[in-house]
Amino acid sequence: MSTPAIESALRPCRLVQAGEAFTGKQGLQYNVAISAESVDSQSIHMQLVTIPPGGRAKAHKHATHETAIYALTGASGVWHGERLEHHTIVKPGDFFYIPADVPHLPYNPSQTESVVAVIARTDPNEQESVVLLPELDQLH
Repeated sequence: MSTPAIESALRPCRLVQAGEAFTGKQGLQYNVAISAESVDSQSIHMQLVTIPPGGRAKAHKHATHETAIYALTGASGVWHGERLEHHTIVKPGDFFYIPADVPHLPYNPSQTESVVAVIARTDPNEQESVVLLPELDQLH
């Protein structure tokens, strides 16, 4: 009889390159690396996000999933909270945590430099938990 610990131990470690860019529901460009699809991940998703100069996401949340972000290049702004009432600037070298179900709207205030960040999420299928919040888009 197999247990989850044994099954996990039998699965191979994998070196993965970021996949081709795609535009997610949120309106940003993503390059997925670790996911249910790429490595049969059970509870984590990891990818790169790029926000072009002057770009912004659609207001959204990730239903029941936490998000951790590590900024690589460019400074981004993030409006967050139930009515996007809080604001944080995330600069290269910063880590940013978004609890599950918290509405947020990231954007790039620069007109010349792209923002690139690593995102890890507790949803191995990433886009499935995205809930768009169009009623919040016009707040900022």
